[in-house]
Order: sequence, then structure tokens, then C-alpha cells
Amino acid sequence: MRKIKAIKITQAVMELVKRANFYLRSDVLSALRRAYKIEDNRRGKKIIKAILDNAAIARKNNLAICQDTGMPVVFVQVGRDVRINGDLKAAINKGIEGGYKKYYLRSSIIRDPLLRGKPEFSPCIIHIDIVRGDKIKITLLPKGFGCENKSQLKMFKPTADIEEVKKFIIDAVKSAGPDACPPYFIGVGIGGTADYAGIIAKQVLLTKVTKQNSRLEEVLLRQINKSGIGPMGLGGKTTALAVKIQKYPTHIAGLPVSVNISCHALRSGQVVL
Repeated sequence: MRKIKAIKITQAVMELVKRANFYLRSDVLSALRRAYKIEDNRRGKKIIKAILDNAAIARKNNLAICQDTGMPVVFVQVGRDVRINGDLKAAINKGIEGGYKKYYLRSSIIRDPLLRGKPEFSPCIIHIDIVRGDKIKITLLPKGFGCENKSQLKMFKPTADIEEVKKFIIDAVKSAGPDACPPYFIGVGIGGTADYAGIIAKQVLLTKVTKQNSRLEEVLLRQINKSGIGPMGLGGKTTALAVKIQKYPTHIAGLPVSVNISCHALRSGQVVL
């Protein structure tokens, strides 16, 4: 049984805060660079260039890629042969709070969603899975709410056909329009329950966005980009950079479909302890 101290987890999460908020993932940058090459709308191309320049400046000067440093969502895979000396969730939240303070990031979390109140740095959202092995993998996804607010869920009848599902996904992006800072990365969760479809729709955004895994992803991306919304809503062929779909078994009486939209600044960081 391998032992890991809670303080080590806290320290690792603090550094993840920096990595996720200051440095865009290489696959996200690759998707943006490719979009810049193929975009033929003058204004759209100019916007993508500004996005790439912003990412470069953020990396060089250790600055936040976006002023909305998001609601921190943490996915944790805990090896079954690991013993944690301390409280795992408390250690993660301490790391989030410490990292956001250390790197002068915005406090965006309110304790009471109805009464609101003064923003704080924690608690974050934590999803934990038990897996094989003796390591802990921690992935941080800071989710800005300009795009999170455009999430949609529909509980289809099990008799719904694929065209109805496709229309819902495309319409969700069209309804977001320019409001969530396109070009977008679209996460889609199909199956499970209402809550689980939403989780996997967000989780699939952590997979490599430069690789389309199914014909359905390719078709949806092509149709979304025909909308003409374009970068920051100024027109062009690049409304979305990728569509990623994750499915899960569901009940015979249902067909949950969740759409989670990410802005162009799809940020995440990962560490293995």
C-alpha cells in the first residue's frame, strides 16, 4: 500500500491552478492554429490571431488566459492501492484556494447561490473515481461561466432518432451564438442519467480535441460550422473547433443528452502523484 500525504496533494493542486489558467494545452493550440490557416473570413481570421497572441502573452508572462478563471472542476482517479494520509477533498480545496490566491486569480465562488454574497476561492467541484494502481491522477478544468451558462440538457424519449439528437446539439450551439466566446469546443454526453450525462459532457472536453473519434462528431462539427457564427460571432467558417462525444449505458425508458460548451480558452491541467 503506497502512502501519499494530503499536503503533497495540496501542493500539486496549487501548481495545477497555475498550469491550467496560464498555459493552453498543446492540442487546443494546434486546433486554433489550424483554424487560423483555413479561416477565410477577414474578421474571423483576425480574431483567431488575437486569441493565439493572447495565449502566447499569457504563457510568457504568467498571466491568466482569461479574466474569468472559472469554477474549478477537479476529476480525481485514486488508485485502490493508495492510502491518503488526510482528507482528500479538503486537501484539494486547500490547493485550489491557495493556488488562486498565490497567482492572483479572481475569486468567483459564492457559498449561497440564492443569497449570493462575497465571492471566495473555494469550494470547487470534485469528481472521484477508484481505479487500479497505486497512483493518484488529478485533472483540473477551470470552467468559465460565460460558456457554462450555455449548457443544455434534454431528456429524449427512447424512441428519438439520431436526427433529433443532432438537431438538439446544433441548436444548442446556435442558441449560444456569440455569447460564450466562440470558436467553441463542444462536449456532448449521451446516456446515463440527467446528472451523469452532464458530467461526461464536461469530462470529454479533457480528451484530445484534435482527433475526431466518430463519424457523428465529424458531421456535427461540419454542420455547426455552416452556421456562420464564426470567431466571436463576427462571421466565418470557424464556429467550433471540435465536437467530442462520450456515451454511457442508460435506462430502457430514457435517452439523456447533455451539451457542454467551452469557449476558445479550453483550459485544463493534469498531474500524477
